[in-house]
Amino acid sequence: MSSATQAGARPGSGSFTPPKAISGISRFMDDRTGAGSFLKRNMRKIFPDHWSFLLGEIALYSFVILLLTGTFLTFWFEPSMQEVEYNGSYEPLKGVHMSAAYASALEITFDVRGGLLMRQIHHWAALLFVAGMMAHMLRVFFTGAYRKPRELNWLIGLGLLSLSMVEGLFGYSLPDDLLSGAGLRITQGVLVSVPLVGTYLQFFLFGGEYPGDDVIGRFYSLHILIIPGILLALISAHMILMWVQKHTQMPGKGRTETNVVGAPFYPAFMVKSGAYFMFTFAVLAGLGTFAQINPIWLYGPYTPADISAGSQPDFYMGFLEGALRIMPAWEINIGGYTLALSVLIPALIPLGLIMTGAALYPFIERWVTGDNREHHIADRPRNNPHRTAIGVSVITFYGILWMLGANDEISMHFHISLFALSIFGRIAIFVGPAIAYFVTYRICIGLQRKDAEVLAHGVESGVIVRSPEGGYSEIHVEPDEDIAEHIRGKKEIPTLPSAEADGEGIPPKEARGPLGRLRVKLSRAYGTDLVPLPAKGEGHVNGEHAAVGAGEERKQLH
Repeated sequence: MSSATQAGARPGSGSFTPPKAISGISRFMDDRTGAGSFLKRNMRKIFPDHWSFLLGEIALYSFVILLLTGTFLTFWFEPSMQEVEYNGSYEPLKGVHMSAAYASALEITFDVRGGLLMRQIHHWAALLFVAGMMAHMLRVFFTGAYRKPRELNWLIGLGLLSLSMVEGLFGYSLPDDLLSGAGLRITQGVLVSVPLVGTYLQFFLFGGEYPGDDVIGRFYSLHILIIPGILLALISAHMILMWVQKHTQMPGKGRTETNVVGAPFYPAFMVKSGAYFMFTFAVLAGLGTFAQINPIWLYGPYTPADISAGSQPDFYMGFLEGALRIMPAWEINIGGYTLALSVLIPALIPLGLIMTGAALYPFIERWVTGDNREHHIADRPRNNPHRTAIGVSVITFYGILWMLGANDEISMHFHISLFALSIFGRIAIFVGPAIAYFVTYRICIGLQRKDAEVLAHGVESGVIVRSPEGGYSEIHVEPDEDIAEHIRGKKEIPTLPSAEADGEGIPPKEARGPLGRLRVKLSRAYGTDLVPLPAKGEGHVNGEHAAVGAGEERKQLH
């Protein structure tokens, strides 16, 4: 027996006794804060085990790495637009006049030990943070995890995504290099296009005429203090609500709306989360080491008179670039004021449609279906084809704009006319989402039919038999119970009662008036189950009833 074991347990006892130093402090804190019962209750909280739930953790761990690397960078970065002469280690820029912000960014890159690595990890973590949130919110949307009682958490998530994009824009602009200055110029153009308040917004942000002398200092305060503080508060609120409301889980054997099947927070989930954090950090460290990103020394300092060809923003702002590039040069004059629609529409409409639609969707869906129940079992995307089709059409809308944000690069590398690309974009932005909706809807219906066929006729066994008449057929066997229960987790989408529901032709309150009739029609279209599943025992499976599950070898039937 080791000395540690001897000190921690009395001879003959079957339980571990903590050292007196630890037990005394723990008892002191428990007597005054009640922490013991709180920890005992919450450390055994059950978390479901499904790979898609890790997408949100990617964003969370990236945010932690952002805070750590950002703190390191603040020690050397100088947020000033004062003009200095560069005399650092990078020879090609020696003697060049530049802002103190750009000079300090070069110093971090070439003169601070580990500075370039930290800069690159910070930038990659910012991209992964936004990408992780996007993937997480798509998972929440496609599985219907935004429904009651999680509408508030869905809105918090949208706020986090919006703020993270603004935070990324501000951080991207801090080095004051030529590439970030091009993005800052676009930001200024978008601001001044806003009717009535545009010039005031520009003066507030830049401290006067563009580019002014205050923009880097103001961006710095927003980037390291104000927005991170708001993000931290929203993430905390998001996590607390998730903890209180419990996590959604995918349908399956033993899973109901009133339980959670999985592993406890301690030790299983805590160990897995710790390992997953280290994996995330390792990936970001690998990218920061081997994949160059944002080489500001190649771009040079920003001057308002210069811009480089092929300038591209980070991926999350690509949709704005694409919208600006395909928009026709429209403007109108109202009351002596000129509205630059070629800038105003791309700046406000695409992101406004996506974010506003996402924020309202839980409430619109509940209004259409009349479903006020609590939902703790997530949907499989195929089981709500309209919702899934809407999500894919929005992704297509965003993806087309994002792709066309690089139309100059596409034109150059693939030798396609830039004018033809612009015309294609103006058509595809309307036609593409419609095609994506139709195709996705049909795929979902097809997958539902496949599920129904599995329950009704079983799965293929790989065993071919010959009948006395000479015909050949394959034996089907019943699916594994876990697979069958996963499929049977499909819930019928509620619909509103029709006008004839009471048998007397008197429409219910929900169906009265033009809006009510529209609501009933939408409910019928949205909630109609085109592929009902067979009830248990209704299916017919030929051959032996051998269980065949995912990853199992097919059983040989004789």
